[in-house]
Amino acid sequence: MGASESIAEWRTFDWREKEALKERLKTFTPSNPDVTNIKILVAGQIGAGKSSFIDSVLSAFQGEIVNEALTDRRTKRLIKYRIRSGHADLPFEICDIKGLEPEKISKSQIDDIVKTIYGHVKEGYEFGKKPLTRDDEHYNENPSLSDQAFCLVYVIEANTFQPYAEDKRIIEKLRNIHQEISDKGIPQVIVMSKVDEASYLVKNDLQMVYRSSIIKEKMELCSAKLGVPVSHIFPVKNYHNEINTNDVVDVLILKALDQIVRSADGRLRRGAYNV
Repeated sequence: MGASESIAEWRTFDWREKEALKERLKTFTPSNPDVTNIKILVAGQIGAGKSSFIDSVLSAFQGEIVNEALTDRRTKRLIKYRIRSGHADLPFEICDIKGLEPEKISKSQIDDIVKTIYGHVKEGYEFGKKPLTRDDEHYNENPSLSDQAFCLVYVIEANTFQPYAEDKRIIEKLRNIHQEISDKGIPQVIVMSKVDEASYLVKNDLQMVYRSSIIKEKMELCSAKLGVPVSHIFPVKNYHNEINTNDVVDVLILKALDQIVRSADGRLRRGAYNV
């Protein structure tokens, strides 16, 4: 099974660039001097690994397993996580929201996600109780550049995308969000999680991820369904039951984060959304 799945490398990847990626992210400066921290919004279906991805990013910089987001995994509120390297805060933060439940996703929940991207939602807002309105104490009428998120990251489990069995409910909702914000030029990046569970080849050796025909097929199907270019889809394995970090997991996580940050900064250069 694993041997027949192996094909020629279809994405060039340098497994030795972990430290270079860390250094580039540590020395990153937002292109707009009025913004000290670029906000990145992370959304995803419950169970897909959204909180694990956030913790994996934090772990890659700290050099030890971090469980900040997993500790808050049952929260329904907007929470922001600062990324630290050593004792220094890096100039971007990850905003976490309530996980999506396909059978419960409503138009108001999609609207709240879009409002969060545009900076209208203050930290601490509880999603799902009722739609956010202008008279709510958590509504930000005049968001600054620093309030807005300049990249939306979807964390999607690799096995969501199968030729005949994908979950059409979550895909439909993600496509609705994609269409809602694409007109504003907001970049969207997909983090495809649990690739080791989707591929026997990758389970045995994570460095085979870009030689796996199964992972390639899932990324192409994901791109076709959601309209996000394959170049903006990053397969990862999050930390789950490990007690130590390792370079192979870290470099995939850092490569995804590097693309997310570069995409966000590119959108930041074009200014506010004016919404």
